[in-house]
Amino acid sequence: MNTPAPPTPPASPTPPPVRLLIVDDDPLVRAGLTLMLGGDEGIDIVGEGADGDEVEELVERLRPDVVLMDIRMPVMDGLTATERLRRRPGAPEVVVLTTFHADEQVLRAIRAGAAGFVLKDTPPARIVDSVRRVAAGDPVLSPAVTRQLMARAAGGPCDDRAGRADRARRRFDQLAEREREVAVAVGRGGSNAEIAGSLYLSVATVKTHVSRILAKLELNNRVQIALLVHDAGLLDTDGGGRGRPTLTGADRNGPERKRG
Repeated sequence: MNTPAPPTPPASPTPPPVRLLIVDDDPLVRAGLTLMLGGDEGIDIVGEGADGDEVEELVERLRPDVVLMDIRMPVMDGLTATERLRRRPGAPEVVVLTTFHADEQVLRAIRAGAAGFVLKDTPPARIVDSVRRVAAGDPVLSPAVTRQLMARAAGGPCDDRAGRADRARRRFDQLAEREREVAVAVGRGGSNAEIAGSLYLSVATVKTHVSRILAKLELNNRVQIALLVHDAGLLDTDGGGRGRPTLTGADRNGPERKRG
C-alpha cells in the first residue's frame, strides 16, 4: 500500500509592506527614489516631503515605519529633523541618505537615533535591503561609513575624548557585570550567536541583555551601544584590547532596539 504524501505545510503569511516616507529637497531625487523603490512589492511609499520641517507633521499623518531622510535641506536639515523625530514616542526608524560621508555627520546621525546611513550612489537593491532591515530592527551602515564612524569615535581632541569617556563610563555604571560584558561584545561587533558562544549564554539570554542595556542607557540600537563602548574606552580596559569592533553593513542580529 502506498504511503500517502505528507501534507504540504501552509505557506507563511506575507508580511505587510514597509511604509516608507521619502524626505529630500530635490524633486528629481524624490522622483528617482520613488521610481526605484516603489516597484518593490515589500515597500509602500506613503508620502514625500521636501524639507526637514515637514517631517513631524507628515509622520503624524502618514504613520510610516521608516523615513528615508536627506541630510542637506534648506530650512531644516535632516540631522535636526532626525533628532526631533526620534524624541517622539513611537517614532519611525530613520535611514539617513546623503551624497557624502563626513565623519561629524555620521556620528551626529547615529547619536540622534538614525538606524541607517547610506550613500545616494548605493545600488538600488542595497537601499531597498537597508529599508527592510531597518524596519525589522537591524541597524544598517555601509562598510565605508562604518570604517569612518569607528575611526572618528576613537579620534578627536584629547580633551573631548577624556570628557566623553568620563560621561560614558558613568552611564555604564548603571549596568550589571554581565550586561557590561555583553555591551563590550556588541562594541566588538559580535553577533548574538558569537556573543552567546564567547560568554556561555543562550542566544535568547543575549537578546534579553541587549534589550535591557538599550533601556537602561536610553539608546535606540546596537550601533549606539558600540559608540558608547568606544567613548568609554572599554575595548582598551576589558578583554585584553582585542581591537576595534567590525560592524557589518547589514547587522546580523535580531530586532533588539528601543522604540521611541
